[in-house]
Amino acid sequence: MSTVSVVIPCYKYGHFLADCVKSVLDEQEGVDVRVLIIDDASPDDSAEVARALAAADPRIEVRVHETNKGHIATYNEGLLEWADGDYVALLSADDRLVPGALVRAAALLDAHPEAGFAYGRPLRFRHGGPLPAARTRSTGSVVYPGRWWLDRRFREGTGCITSPEVVVRTSLQRKVGGYDPQLPHAGDIEMWMRLAAHADVGYIRGADQAFYRVHGDNMSTTDFGGQLDDLRQRLVAFDSVLAKCGGLLPGSDRLALSARTRLARYALRRAYRAYDRGRTAVVPVDELVEFAAECLPGEYAKLAEYRALLRRRRIGARTMPYLQPLVLSAVADRGREWLWWRSWKRRGI
Repeated sequence: MSTVSVVIPCYKYGHFLADCVKSVLDEQEGVDVRVLIIDDASPDDSAEVARALAAADPRIEVRVHETNKGHIATYNEGLLEWADGDYVALLSADDRLVPGALVRAAALLDAHPEAGFAYGRPLRFRHGGPLPAARTRSTGSVVYPGRWWLDRRFREGTGCITSPEVVVRTSLQRKVGGYDPQLPHAGDIEMWMRLAAHADVGYIRGADQAFYRVHGDNMSTTDFGGQLDDLRQRLVAFDSVLAKCGGLLPGSDRLALSARTRLARYALRRAYRAYDRGRTAVVPVDELVEFAAECLPGEYAKLAEYRALLRRRRIGARTMPYLQPLVLSAVADRGREWLWWRSWKRRGI
């Protein structure tokens, strides 16, 4: 029977802990699971909740920090210092696993020693609302060559994983090291790419693997300034992977250009869409253009998105929302947004 170490970092999420731990220990028959809860000096009763759970189940260990070390140090403590199972998973205290998720992931990794980690579809749910119905029967799995999967991440300029749906081969996690403290908001995508530079990537089809809770305390940002910060963090993440793993990746210059081009296009598109939606007063248009220039010095102005921005600037911020139906790129964007949403709901890679 495969062994899985599950690290649950917790900061002020004690009220979620019991449900999170239940999803790990009571709903994963077929694997040998151990849990480490690390409370990062929560000012509430999270540590007491964790200790009570550990007192009731010998499979649970608890560590309590006297001072707050931050999420990256907490992750790495569990992943690199404690985890000793065949596989390891990092699960935030406010998320939970789908029944059988660890069994499905372990089965894939058992059958494919060339795969360094396995993931599947996460289910997002709004805090305070009911859990969505989860699919628990897999229709199969696929193992992607790591470099092919990594190349796709660079071409798309984004990740395809939230985090709780991933199970990593512990030996590989130790080989590549932990999360980078220089990437507090993009450490996940950088980690998955770093793992893929060393091993292949398994994907579980058909079944859902984890529930990801969406609420105001999530580390991901949705405000416009936060979106710009997200793009900056992604750029640092892609550069970091190439700096650490470039020797393993033929064509690293091409990969860098792919990611930088995609990120510049994202930034310019957000800038010109601010004109379409009448939001130039709140969207940092100039900063987005500066970021595009940072990504592609001297080349960003050749992109179609930059030309679209120039057209909107000539029309003007006040007039553009009314003329949007007459501007071809604006109409095309609405169609692309619909197609993107459809593909996002279906995609696995």
